[in-house]
Amino acid sequence: MSLKYAVLASLLEGEASGYDLAKIFDVSVSNFWAATPQQLYRELERLAADGLIEARVVPQERRPNKRLFTLTAAGRADLVAFTAKEPRPTAVRDELMVKVQAADIGDTAAVRAHIEERMAWATGKLARYERVRAHLLQGMSEERFLREGERVGPYLTLLRGISLEEENLRWGRRALEILDLRTAGADR
Repeated sequence: MSLKYAVLASLLEGEASGYDLAKIFDVSVSNFWAATPQQLYRELERLAADGLIEARVVPQERRPNKRLFTLTAAGRADLVAFTAKEPRPTAVRDELMVKVQAADIGDTAAVRAHIEERMAWATGKLARYERVRAHLLQGMSEERFLREGERVGPYLTLLRGISLEEENLRWGRRALEILDLRTAGADR
């Protein structure tokens, strides 16, 4: 999948500037797609040139003019067609897993520290995701939101991000446990 569809899907939330999209990516889309602000701005230019989004300029007094982007009918149609296509399987490329794979001959203490760092990162992301969840629910119960909420897609992707980080923590605890057992066995 290209960044194109992640941007188009993000614009379903409504009109947004490049800065707004970068914030949306950082808060919600980042649990399934990563992009730098520079990548976002380049993609916005391509999408506008292809007629999938349109921009309007909002004059500002003390700052540069702001460009706000919205989906066009062609952008919506392209996004609809994209949702019907079979998704490609996920390919995981995780440097930490390569280090863990080599832990038996490597610096086990360093690998252990890397796992702890990943767990701290997962804990931080979970806290951020819970804040996003509270914002999306806007005081409603989950059941009520799922029945009455305007859009369920962002909530479903958020649930996936939460479950991934919870699994990262479960795996991290178990991996540290095993490394500790191996270290204790080697010390005997």
